[in-house]
Amino acid sequence: MAEWIDVAPVKELTPGSRKIMNTPYCEIAVFNLDGDFYAIEDVCTHDGGELASGECDGDQIICPRHGARFCIRDGRALTPPAYEDIETFPVRVKDDIVQVDVDN
Repeated sequence: MAEWIDVAPVKELTPGSRKIMNTPYCEIAVFNLDGDFYAIEDVCTHDGGELASGECDGDQIICPRHGARFCIRDGRALTPPAYEDIETFPVRVKDDIVQVDVDN
């Protein structure tokens, strides 16, 4: 069963922005990529450190410690030293509020 958590009003998550939120389950980073919203677990699978403060390059997030790249859209690990994908979460907009399903 879905458990939708409010992230922010759509107008606060402008294209190119991100918001990191602490949930009872994990830290989640929500990104606006050209008007589409994506959510990933904020953890690098290489070393377990936070990921979302890294630089974005298109639809990729670059780990701020060792440079591993992950696809924000689907969580795929794209470059070493990470080989394991990151978890992604469904995102929707309801009543102009971006929401993430943390029970996927």
